[in-house]
Amino acid sequence: MENEFFKIFDEERNIIGVASRKDVHELGYWHETFHCWFVTNIEGKDYIYLQLRSDTKQDYPNLLDITVAGHLMADETAREGVREIKEEVGIDIPFHDLVPLGLIKYCVINENFIDKELAHLFLYKSVHNLNDFTIQPEEVSGIVLVEFNDFSKLWLDEKQEIKASGFKIDKENNRADFVEYIGKNQFVPHQISYYIEVINKIKDQI
Repeated sequence: MENEFFKIFDEERNIIGVASRKDVHELGYWHETFHCWFVTNIEGKDYIYLQLRSDTKQDYPNLLDITVAGHLMADETAREGVREIKEEVGIDIPFHDLVPLGLIKYCVINENFIDKELAHLFLYKSVHNLNDFTIQPEEVSGIVLVEFNDFSKLWLDEKQEIKASGFKIDKENNRADFVEYIGKNQFVPHQISYYIEVINKIKDQI
């Protein structure tokens, strides 16, 4: 992974060069990512899919996150980022099936880790069920569903916990049921403004 290279940008989103993954996150360069949120409707209720990050991930292990997300390589466009869906969750989706939601610029700074993302945001209105997901164990250890209305209330501080249900891969590489009540502390710490912007953009589409 440290041999991966990304385009880097200045504050005005002008390309200023190429840098390694290591330098991007240690030196705090702006770089491009691909974010795709899956939603589905079950018996008249809208749900959103979340991935559970693998416990072997260097960054944010065991936390819930965007359905599919990844970095764009130096030679890739947002269109080519669709490969992340097949790689991470095993579902082959053509780019034209995604709903573009625009670009979000945000920054999260932790100890020894600076994440300045220009995130190309997409929505996928899924007809798939949990059994259709084949996850990449180095990246993802499970997939869960939460009601979209509950997800919204969580980030608007109208609920402290919401129910998530789905599956998690156990140590024997088998699917085990996952049913938990989850709070904000179990999510990757993207800026709250990011989550709220995502929620508003999705609401406009469903």
